[in-house]
Amino acid sequence: MKTACIGAMGWSYKQWLGKLYPRELKPEGYLKEYSKHFNSVELNNTFYRIPSIKTVENWREQTPDDFIFAAKFPRSISHSKTIGGDDEKLEVFLRNISHLEEKLGPILLQLPPTLQEETENLAQFFSKIPDNPRYAVEFRHTTWFTPQVFNILRENDTALVVVDHPWLPELDEITADFTYIRWQGDRNTVTGDRGVVEVYRKENTQRWSNKIREVLESIKVYGYFSKHYSGYPPQDIKDLRLTV
Repeated sequence: MKTACIGAMGWSYKQWLGKLYPRELKPEGYLKEYSKHFNSVELNNTFYRIPSIKTVENWREQTPDDFIFAAKFPRSISHSKTIGGDDEKLEVFLRNISHLEEKLGPILLQLPPTLQEETENLAQFFSKIPDNPRYAVEFRHTTWFTPQVFNILRENDTALVVVDHPWLPELDEITADFTYIRWQGDRNTVTGDRGVVEVYRKENTQRWSNKIREVLESIKVYGYFSKHYSGYPPQDIKDLRLTV
């Protein structure tokens, strides 16, 4: 059976103090403490800026040997008029994030919700990036959910991101030898700022757990909870891992 890398979208949440984190813990200690409890995290901060090599190495050194980071492409790459954006920025990001070394998992390309299907644009992006590391793509406009797009992903051994989101369909299409799940929830009803479960989602989490157990027989799973899913990702991760 393959392994499941399950975590949260980020770790820098002061509202977790006194719960997951010791009450007096300083922000610079959050990641190290987080990694004592969970085996993976999705780097949200890379969406807003390209991290320096020193920052990336610091992340790597703070975490256990078997810890895995998934990273989001910066929005300057994913949200440009042409997917991939400036070639120099793309090269710098891939070079810097590679310093995670064996702890680097998939890199997530999250496209903007306003971007409709452009297969040539997507294919051109894949021609610009190296085969390694692994990649996953999250489409947020329904025009992308076509057999042609799925085939492009398969040809590039790239995972179609599966989302638990109120306005997007839940797809079970497998396009790589791993799958990438994002439990996003509804930011209109769940703030995630209180450090508590705001909406009971345990039954839905159990449903996902059953699905994950089925696919783990043949493929690896990466999955990350947003603070907007139930309001408290650490509890969601624990609920899922109890049965996976």
